[in-house]
Amino acid sequence: MKLKVYSNIEYQVHQPSTFIFNIHALRTSSQIILEESLEIDPYLRVEEFSSANGANRFVRLKVEEKMNFKLSYKATVDTFPRLIQFGQDVEAVPVVKLDGEVIPLLFPSRYCQSDKLQRLAQHTFGQIPNVFAQVMAITDWIYENVVYLSGATNSQTSAHDTITERAGVCRDFAHLGIALCRALSIPARYFTGYSFKLNPPDFHACFEAYIGGNWIIFDPTKLAPLNGLVKIANGRDAADAAVATTFGNVTCSSIEVGAESLEPNFEPFWYDKSVFTGLCIE
Repeated sequence: MKLKVYSNIEYQVHQPSTFIFNIHALRTSSQIILEESLEIDPYLRVEEFSSANGANRFVRLKVEEKMNFKLSYKATVDTFPRLIQFGQDVEAVPVVKLDGEVIPLLFPSRYCQSDKLQRLAQHTFGQIPNVFAQVMAITDWIYENVVYLSGATNSQTSAHDTITERAGVCRDFAHLGIALCRALSIPARYFTGYSFKLNPPDFHACFEAYIGGNWIIFDPTKLAPLNGLVKIANGRDAADAAVATTFGNVTCSSIEVGAESLEPNFEPFWYDKSVFTGLCIE
């Protein structure tokens, strides 16, 4: 599926500051970037680099003086998500058989305190024998019990806060899904990306669970068609995959994000509770 994605972000810089942006679409086996561009007005020199594992793409720039600037990214991306069929008896991969790179995604992290949610997770989802059904139940439970409410949380809000307040935005929904999965010994990671026809338009956050040796995507907000996503980054939580990190005195004055389908016959994919079909975006 071909998607056109874009983001336009404007800043007011009040003193010399450094920015690290993570807004580029990933280059993966299931995401081919046909074309992309990054423009900064007025011109500022940028440095591109990748995360330690070579996946997430970053841009760093330094502003030496007080000024306003606008950063604009756009890309045309061809995506090839994989549908994976699971049997009724699919089980979680035992911890003893997990690859070393997956193990850290079992641990509690800054925003996903899975160790504090083990009792809730075991009581609510622990008796479900199928791991895919467990994660689906977690996704549905968050959707039904947490109110999507813009402005209800901030950058410090964690999964434990969300379970207490029962309100949040996509970032909070994703953190809670990750924490509940990890509390059940299911590896889970944060996903940030562009989403087709997201309302309200913004960068979108979901999570991926490791099932049957594959990273399967879940969206507890149910705002985004899962095959209409373009991945920007993965991480343990939002701390690893923030779209913008600033060091200095700055104000974000405007942000515009969007994703449009270039396919005339696009059919959105949503999970069906009765069919164990997972969607993998590598």
